[in-house]
Amino acid sequence: MALSLKDIKSPIASEMDEFEKKFRSSMKTKVMLLDKIMSYIVKRKGKQMRPMFVFLSAGTCKQITDSTYRGASLIELLHTASLVHDDVVDDANYRRGFFSINALWKNKIAVLVGDYLLSRGLLLSVDHKEFDLLKIVSSAVKEMSEGELLQMEKARLQNVTEEVYYEIIRQKTASLLASCCAVGASSSGCENGTIEKMREFGEKVGMAFQIKDDLFDYGQEEIGKPLGIDIKEKKMTLPLIKALESASWSDRRRIRSIMRSDKKSKKKVQEVIDFVKKSGGIEYAQKVMQKFYDEAMEILNSFEDSVYKQSLGQLVQFTIERNK
Repeated sequence: MALSLKDIKSPIASEMDEFEKKFRSSMKTKVMLLDKIMSYIVKRKGKQMRPMFVFLSAGTCKQITDSTYRGASLIELLHTASLVHDDVVDDANYRRGFFSINALWKNKIAVLVGDYLLSRGLLLSVDHKEFDLLKIVSSAVKEMSEGELLQMEKARLQNVTEEVYYEIIRQKTASLLASCCAVGASSSGCENGTIEKMREFGEKVGMAFQIKDDLFDYGQEEIGKPLGIDIKEKKMTLPLIKALESASWSDRRRIRSIMRSDKKSKKKVQEVIDFVKKSGGIEYAQKVMQKFYDEAMEILNSFEDSVYKQSLGQLVQFTIERNK
C-alpha cells in the first residue's frame, strides 16, 4: 500500500509544525495590503514537499538545527517569489486551483510582492550570517531563470535536442530540489563533500520528478495538470523529442507544423499525443525517469540508516509514483 505524505512526514511532524509558525512570522508586515496578500499566500500553500526535503536531508546527514528552519524558510520565500513572478510572465490566473496574485491584485502589485518575498529571504540569511545557505539558494534561483529563458529560446527555434532538454529541466526544476537537499545538509553542519553528495541526490530526484510531470501530458485522464498543456504551450518534452528522432521525414514535418501553431484544436493535440504513444516515446521517457530515480537512491543508500533516511527514500518514491 502506498504511503501517504502524513506517514512520510512522521519523523519531522513536530519540526514541520514549528516551521509553519516560523514561516508565517517571517512574512509579517505592517503594510495592511501586503499583510493581506501574505496571509493569502500562506493559506494556499501546497504539499510543502520542499521544506520536507530540507528537514529530512538535515536529519539524514547529521541533525536538524535552528539553521535548518531558516534554510527551509529561505527556500520557500525565494521559491514563492519566483512563482508569483512566473504567474505575471505567463499571464496565469490560477495556481493550484486558487486565483494567482496577479489575477486578484494585478501585475504591478504581484511584481512588488515577489520582490518583497525575495528581500525577506535575503534578509533572513544576512541577519543570521548564513551566507552558505544564501549562496546555495541564490544559485538555484539564477539557474531557474536561465533554464526558463533557455526553454523559451529553443522553443522558438524548435531545436530542442535530448541533451538541451536535460539542461533545461536540470536548471528549471532539478536545481531547486538540489538546493533543498544541499541546504538541509549544510544547515546540519556537514562537511562540503557530504553537502555536494546531497545536492547531487536532490538533482537526480528533480530530473526524475520533471520527466514524470512531462509524462502527465500524455495521460489517459486529466490529473494534476490539463492533458496536452505542454503541447499547447509548444514545450518540447522528452517523449516528443524521442518520438521525432525516430520519425519519418513527413511525420516529423507534420508534427513540427502542429507544434509551431499558436492555436491548436483538441484534435490536433490528440494527433501529437497519439504520434508520441505509437512511437515508443512514453516508454523511453519512463526508462530515463527510472534511471535518474535509481541513481538518486544509490546516493541515498550511501548514508547511514535512520528514520530520516527511510522517510527521505519514501518521499522520493512518492514524487515519482504520484498521479498528480
